[in-house]
Amino acid sequence: MAQTRRDFIKTTGVAAAGAAVLPSFLPSTVFGQSSDRTAQHVVLVMFAGGVRHQESIDQRYLADAQAGQTQEGNLMYNMLTGATPSGSILYGTGSGGTVEIPSILSNSLQSQGTLFSEVNALSTGHYIGLNSILQGGLPTSQGLRMRPISPTIFEYLRKHGGYSATDVWFVGNTVQSSIPLLNYSEHPDYGIKYGANFFAPTVSFHPTAQNYLAHGKTYNHETEWSPMMELKAFLDYNFSMSNSMLEALGNTEAEKEAIKLFMNEMVLKTNTGTLDLPPVHDNADTYTMGYAVEVLKYFQPSFLCVNLNAVDVAHSNFTQSLQALHRADHAVGHLWNVIQNTPGLAGNTTLICIPECGRNDEPNAIADANGFLAYDHSDLNSRRIFSLMAGPNVPSNLVIGSEGNSIGQVSDAMMTVADILGVKQAVLDAGMVDPNAHSFFDLL
Repeated sequence: MAQTRRDFIKTTGVAAAGAAVLPSFLPSTVFGQSSDRTAQHVVLVMFAGGVRHQESIDQRYLADAQAGQTQEGNLMYNMLTGATPSGSILYGTGSGGTVEIPSILSNSLQSQGTLFSEVNALSTGHYIGLNSILQGGLPTSQGLRMRPISPTIFEYLRKHGGYSATDVWFVGNTVQSSIPLLNYSEHPDYGIKYGANFFAPTVSFHPTAQNYLAHGKTYNHETEWSPMMELKAFLDYNFSMSNSMLEALGNTEAEKEAIKLFMNEMVLKTNTGTLDLPPVHDNADTYTMGYAVEVLKYFQPSFLCVNLNAVDVAHSNFTQSLQALHRADHAVGHLWNVIQNTPGLAGNTTLICIPECGRNDEPNAIADANGFLAYDHSDLNSRRIFSLMAGPNVPSNLVIGSEGNSIGQVSDAMMTVADILGVKQAVLDAGMVDPNAHSFFDLL
């Protein structure tokens, strides 16, 4: 069925009578794609919102984090190879989180792909870090509530690779914290007409939103103007687009109709409990991933970027940050499982996971209910991150880098996507990425 929808998106020219009510957040170009590519699809997961190296790659669990605690172990066992903690389980389900969540993958992504275990973050801040991933550099003058100052990977793909609007997606987890601004830059040579489709499912499908989306039908503009405008205003707000931005977006009628059909299907699946969610779906990241999976299956885009950030609770609650880290891993395991079992995606999809920054070496003074101290992100330890890749042409069971031997940097993620999808040279020729940024494939 996914292939049928994809054919519809690419071939139909029918205009929906009620298309005016749809959020105009899908700029479009011709339906063309670069032929110089090594995989048909890439999924980039901006992983979890500030991940401390000790609890992730180093698999120290509570050791090196909380005074008097010695328990070690791997709580990211879908992504990483290693034994789970032997006691004091805090990250599972049930009372106190003591019931471990079974692994989705029989073999870890690390064993199936390549782990860059010690990568350098260019910033210790979330928003600059996310911009570094998407722009391929360190935007030192980048501020909150600012669009990226240099082109994003979305724009490079659309301008230089000929990718269409519905072939490039950004699934965000919120419409706050500047996240909706990341789908295109303010650069005059790129900008809104080359931007990505932005979708914030945990906002759009919040129970309040259902009151609006449940009426997502074809409206008669003469007799139903008021409800049509009410729905349009809601969607415009939740896709964070001003009127001027909406006017600048050039969606094809076919893309508008495809999005409308997709949103109607998501309303139905949300209300009937039939979304393809991770087995355990008890936080925003797991729900975000469930909707991202639905986008992936429905449109089978060339590029999908997903942002997870529930781990950011680490500023004030260490126990909840461990739970969120484990659920982010669980969500990625579900994503990869879906990819491997979906015709059209299996065997030709590359997955890249990378945090935007790490966490401090020393805790702050905020204790949670277990008496565990929380962690901010501002020191050199916060520059320690990782990247994990799996998919076509990615060596299996390979670990590159180690503590004291950092290989790669956060901006390499963007260059890797550009490399896989055939626009790497165009990105380099544009001259706006960090000169030290490389495709991870160049570092193998």
